[in-house]
Amino acid sequence: MKLKFILAIAFVSTLFSCSSDDSNGNTPENDTTYLPLKTGNYWTYDVNGENVAERDSLYISKDTVINSKDYKRFETLNQPFGFFSNSLNKNGVRVSGNSVLLSGTAGLNLGDVFPIDLTLNDFVVFKENASNGEQLSSVSGIIEQDYQGYPLKLEYTMKSTSVESLPSFTSPNNDVYTDVKKVKTILNLKISSTVTIQGVPFPLVITIMNPQDVVVSYQYYAKNIGMVYANTTINYELQDLSSYGVTLPIPLTGSQLQEEFLDTYSID
Repeated sequence: MKLKFILAIAFVSTLFSCSSDDSNGNTPENDTTYLPLKTGNYWTYDVNGENVAERDSLYISKDTVINSKDYKRFETLNQPFGFFSNSLNKNGVRVSGNSVLLSGTAGLNLGDVFPIDLTLNDFVVFKENASNGEQLSSVSGIIEQDYQGYPLKLEYTMKSTSVESLPSFTSPNNDVYTDVKKVKTILNLKISSTVTIQGVPFPLVITIMNPQDVVVSYQYYAKNIGMVYANTTINYELQDLSSYGVTLPIPLTGSQLQEEFLDTYSID
């Protein structure tokens, strides 16, 4: 089954991203050598996965302002396929101290048919001096949306964690990088709905998906380059409600492994 992780595009349920495309003339004061934030910097990635062999071109387009703070706006030349390029596309990134913060919209599309989106505000995607195993950021919330007649309640938690620092790292495509830091990002999700079951005189609240880590992604950042390799697994399993006469409009299970390999880059 083909599964895409899609970020920062139009979704069925609209949440507000508090970003602006206009700069106030100021630029972010700080920078980090593990994700150099200069306008014009770009990275291209080969994206491999089930039924996917694509290429993403990610670049920093300009300065932008979100909640009166200065960010760098990331964009891609075309609709991206990879987790990392998707997560930055059309969003703002800034540095505060040794942390890289992301603000904007993020979304997950289960089975190419069921969209979920959420808003991130200064979510820490990377911290240069983090210790191994240190949690960098955590955000939880509830999204309520209607999908094909089902009123859904989505309870989510997204976390980022510093995994380890590597003096040397060899990517699965045999590219070698020095001074690399590994970060883990997890999205945990629970879905419930109110449904009418034959023979029951009142609506019932049922769990469609028990809490589970639907996205687990590892990103590798190399000093003076940026993100050089990402390994992302997307898995979900819904409850089989057929015995209640409820047929869900999406596949009960889905799984995908995706890899992103840095190909070319230009850093100022």
